[in-house]
Amino acid sequence: MFKMFVLSAALMAAGMTQAQTAAPASAAKKELVAKLLKLQQPGIEAMARQLVEQPARQMLQQASPALQRLPAERREAVARDIEADVRKYFEESAPGVVARAVNLAPSTIGVLLEERLTEDELREVISILESPANRKFQGLAGDMQRAIGEKLIAETRGDVESKVRALDQTVARRLGITPPAAAASGARPAVPAPAKKP
Repeated sequence: MFKMFVLSAALMAAGMTQAQTAAPASAAKKELVAKLLKLQQPGIEAMARQLVEQPARQMLQQASPALQRLPAERREAVARDIEADVRKYFEESAPGVVARAVNLAPSTIGVLLEERLTEDELREVISILESPANRKFQGLAGDMQRAIGEKLIAETRGDVESKVRALDQTVARRLGITPPAAAASGARPAVPAPAKKP
């Protein structure tokens, strides 16, 4: 009996959801969605920048072993050149991708919001996002990340670095490559970081 009730309720909810999504959004709902998208624009832009950064990060990871094999006197200069190339790539690519993401938001995220949230739910979400407490909390994101990051690095560096050295040596042995002198001595050359977000 209880299962039939749950099944009936689920079917009714699905029918109501379908009816709700089939109806065109009111002007008020469209306005709420536009406001919510504006509030979410920094997150949309950050996601677009991450998409641009991802291939560069992968290339840097792939370049790292080759960089380590370079003679020590060339390694730093080549690392700087690669870092400059990555920065140039980011500066040339990011603005267009970010602008395109912002332009696509209404026809992608906006459509989902119109279909799946009621006007009251949209108002509630906007109220939460605009609340002083939420703004203060979001403003603490960088400090929170720094606080845990610094402590985490300090407490795990030795263990992780020794495991990275062991992994370097294991992979080198499997590939039949003599591990670089830096890895054998325990010192790891600096790997250039991806360009900072503008």
